[in-house]
Amino acid sequence: MQRPNDASALHKKAASDHAAAAKHHIKAAESHDHNKSNDAKSSGKSAMDCSNTAHKTSKAACNSSDM
Repeated sequence: MQRPNDASALHKKAASDHAAAAKHHIKAAESHDHNKSNDAKSSGKSAMDCSNTAHKTSKAACNSSDM
């Protein structure tokens, strides 16, 4: 059985992971606005990587809440 603090930590980590993905998405959008497609592509890849990590962390957080 998981402790409530473990679930809390997972939810906080998920939020942090989602925030990191959002920053990369914003950077990609700004790069597009400045016609810097290579930078946008790089930021987009980083956003996708962060989003994948965030998704996994979110699933773990939600599962830990189903005690």
